[in-house]
Amino acid sequence: MREGSQPDPVTRGRFGRRTWIHGVLAGVVGATIAFGAVNDGHFATSPVCAMCHANAPRAQAMRDEQDRDLAPYDLWQATAMANSARDPFWRAMVRAEVAATPSLGEEIRHECTTCHAPMASLRPDLFGGHAFVIDDLPDASSDRARFGLDGVACAACHQIDPGALGTEPSYSGNVSLLADGRMFGPHEQPFAMPMRMHTGFTPMQGAHMDESALCGSCHTLRTVAVGPDGTPTGGHFLEQSPYLEWRNSSYTTEIPDPGPEAASCQACHMPSLSAEGERISTRIARRPRGDDFPPLRDRAPYHRHTLAGGNTLLPAILRDFADELRPRADGADFDAAIAQSQALLRHSTATLAVGTVTRTGAEARVPITIRSEVGHKFPAGYPSRRAWLKIDIHNARGETVFASGGVDDQGRIVGADGQPLGFERTGAPVEPHRRILDHPDQVQIYELAMGGDGESPVYRLLRASRRLKDNRLLPAGWTEAGPHAEETMPVLPEPDADFAAGQDTVEVRFGAPADTAPYTLRVQLLYQTLGARFAAELFALDGPEIRAFERMWIAARPPPSVVDEITLELGGL
Repeated sequence: MREGSQPDPVTRGRFGRRTWIHGVLAGVVGATIAFGAVNDGHFATSPVCAMCHANAPRAQAMRDEQDRDLAPYDLWQATAMANSARDPFWRAMVRAEVAATPSLGEEIRHECTTCHAPMASLRPDLFGGHAFVIDDLPDASSDRARFGLDGVACAACHQIDPGALGTEPSYSGNVSLLADGRMFGPHEQPFAMPMRMHTGFTPMQGAHMDESALCGSCHTLRTVAVGPDGTPTGGHFLEQSPYLEWRNSSYTTEIPDPGPEAASCQACHMPSLSAEGERISTRIARRPRGDDFPPLRDRAPYHRHTLAGGNTLLPAILRDFADELRPRADGADFDAAIAQSQALLRHSTATLAVGTVTRTGAEARVPITIRSEVGHKFPAGYPSRRAWLKIDIHNARGETVFASGGVDDQGRIVGADGQPLGFERTGAPVEPHRRILDHPDQVQIYELAMGGDGESPVYRLLRASRRLKDNRLLPAGWTEAGPHAEETMPVLPEPDADFAAGQDTVEVRFGAPADTAPYTLRVQLLYQTLGARFAAELFALDGPEIRAFERMWIAARPPPSVVDEITLELGGL
């Protein structure tokens, strides 16, 4: 409960008439662009925008200094945003919530489309006042369903009313989508005639398109806790809060004198620099017939609509089950999306460092520090994500003297015997935050574990009323005196002086006889979009969407992503 038939290739005109998309469209950008194009004068699906905002061979618009294609539609179509309503994990989680609280089934199915299918859900007044539910999505047999299946598409962001952004009323997807023909972009004095002529929409400058508050509307989500019968228990839960965390960090731009690290969500997830770090300046549109508009000039900043995060699971499933899920993008697009997420995780997320090694008798002590490089907690967002340390130490004979955080081919964290550790079982307690690792069955896992009335973790959002554990890495600059500190502060079993803004240090202790020195350490920081324990708790329930996602997850499940790793010989032993 949130707080607060194949479509034909046509568009619907501003005055209700149905008009064929420009005949040259299929020849210029491919027949798939025309699939599902709908323009009812209030909203337009992404293929309508692709008429001018997809790359074409004869146009120089939307390219970087290396002449690479950078059109918004082309980069967006393989993103989680483009596929938010196709996401089989999301559909499975909705089914799980309905199964846990069936009396609220209709409300759950509607509320969960607010952020995942906004054009169909946020303005029921445009569709006869009826609520839109997830069950309306699959066949896309109506214009409204096609809007929904388009996910977080062009119009879903570029028609957001800036009025309440960055304030409490806008959170949990409570934005207002304007339906009066205005389309906002970041650039001043837009040349309006081409867009108005071809689509009926008018481009307007909107500074909010470059502000984090735009993203914070859906990426700040509060839920109301209810019992099995659907009765509110009085509890609330902050399911995700990267925007609030960012506000209380050295990355915030929402203060009078931002620091040198200040950067908006868009700066990282929609970079305006090329792969080589060059500032992108290019025309932002081309003619529907495939060449450039003569009057247009280059614009900057020009954002690459890659919208990459840490999710490598969803694009792999969409690629491998394209016949079933019907994404717009092709396999190469999803491979590129996976590579972008892997690069972001590996180069822009967190780093490892090993401190001074000390000895007490025959015991060695190795401090390992993890430093965050992101403007919110890591892992961020939905509680299915987790990161952990995988540690291996060998002596001079090549024998393992300490190991922690190993993982099997099913993504489960295992102990010294190679078997999944107890916290990977459904119903078991979570692994606590660790200051010291001195046993192979101890693992440092960074995660958000939801809690309810009891001491056991819960895995249904509507049962969550508190954070049972939250040792996710804080962003640099986070302070207890900063905004939203009370609801975003860490939740640890006991004080840990080494757990601070932007970093955490864990001490590894192991037996290190001098006669088997030197010792070699290999440490990795690993990441999963969907942790094995979270998946097991989902698959313990039944429902067609759950079984479908389980099948896809088993087939396409990627190994944990490596965020950083170090291999070195431990000196002084």
